[in-house]
Amino acid sequence: MNLILRSYQTADLDSMRKLWNQIVEEGQAFPQEEGLTEEGSRDFFSSQTYCGLAEDADTGSFLGFYILHPNNIGRCGHIANASYAVCPGMRGQRIGERLVADSIEQAKKQGFRILQYNAVVKENTFARRLYEKLGFIQLGTIPGGFRRKDGEYVDICPYYREL
Repeated sequence: MNLILRSYQTADLDSMRKLWNQIVEEGQAFPQEEGLTEEGSRDFFSSQTYCGLAEDADTGSFLGFYILHPNNIGRCGHIANASYAVCPGMRGQRIGERLVADSIEQAKKQGFRILQYNAVVKENTFARRLYEKLGFIQLGTIPGGFRRKDGEYVDICPYYREL
């Protein structure tokens, strides 16, 4: 695989929407409960500060993406937030690591000073290990901060990293 990272293009929206909706439907990671419509996805992704996309340069295959945006407004607008999505069949191949590393660089380029994750599900040990490997610090644990699709409440762990 010849992985490249680039900014998303309009032609990528269908793949991005489908993967986003799949993760929302699984109910294990993203906080959203409703998927994106075709029109809604155009608005959603274009409203982000940056959307990075991973693809296999040899095949043109879509592998995953991330969104980057302010975590808050005004006096806290220098803190970024990001979400990541890797195609299920491609997980475990360090694509997520490349997406996170790219989001750090893009956040710096966009003038953010901190990258913060508000709601990493505690049981998502792969993501948590990756974030810690890349210099993120866990701020604590919020008991029952995430409600899974089946109604179970599980703990979340906020993370941050200075840029």
